[in-house]
Amino acid sequence: MGRAVRQRRLFWALGGFLFTVAVGTALHFLWKWTGENRIAAAFLSVNESVWEHMKLLFFPAFLFSMIEVWFQDSPNFLASRGISLWVGTALIPLLFYTYTGIVGVHVLWADIAVFLIAAAAVFLLDLCLRRTGRLTSGWQQAAGLAALWALALVFVLWTYRPPHLPLFWDAAAGVYGVPS
Repeated sequence: MGRAVRQRRLFWALGGFLFTVAVGTALHFLWKWTGENRIAAAFLSVNESVWEHMKLLFFPAFLFSMIEVWFQDSPNFLASRGISLWVGTALIPLLFYTYTGIVGVHVLWADIAVFLIAAAAVFLLDLCLRRTGRLTSGWQQAAGLAALWALALVFVLWTYRPPHLPLFWDAAAGVYGVPS
């Protein structure tokens, strides 16, 4: 792989990270700013549950990926991004529950660090996977795309009808999903 290709991929990874962090941060506040619009709830954080914070990472990175796919230069983009976005999204509850289990409480700066680490992981893992040159078959690309859309669908559905599990519980407001 040439230097220009590596630089272009690094540029896209850094852009994706910055876009995800900036838009994800904005999405945290947009629910109230929309007047608690029930349609917008599908993509915004509607409460303080861990699940809703996972959406803050997923949807901006997903949107960025759908834009980047038109400019990407690697035959394994969709499979690599599918894997990396699933891993990054899963890191949020993993890191959150690990640190709060150790410390006993959650603190704002650590919650922000969890988000930043997960966002960085998405784009760093993507860079590593794409560099391997593996995951290039048509079925792997289709599986990567399907994995991204499946996670998007689950986020939307479970915003409105969340399972009654701790991941979906907003202890501060005492609700699951969209507040009524």
